[in-house]
Amino acid sequence: MKETVNLPKLGDTSDEVLVIEWIRDVGDRVEEGDPLVLVETDKTEVEIESPHTGTIIEVVAASDSEVSTGNPLCVIESE
Repeated sequence: MKETVNLPKLGDTSDEVLVIEWIRDVGDRVEEGDPLVLVETDKTEVEIESPHTGTIIEVVAASDSEVSTGNPLCVIESE
């Protein structure tokens, strides 16, 4: 089953983040809780963890792009 990983709400003041670096790539297998991507809020850098176990099949938010809360980061094919 394909599962879209959306940007979670990271705080009361930050609705948009900058994607700094993908820790995992398309084709990588991830476990629930594994770090996927490093993002920057207006105050700090945060690692977004995988909410699913499976394989990353698509990165939607490229490095150096801005993403709003609730918008997709990547797609994982879960098992």
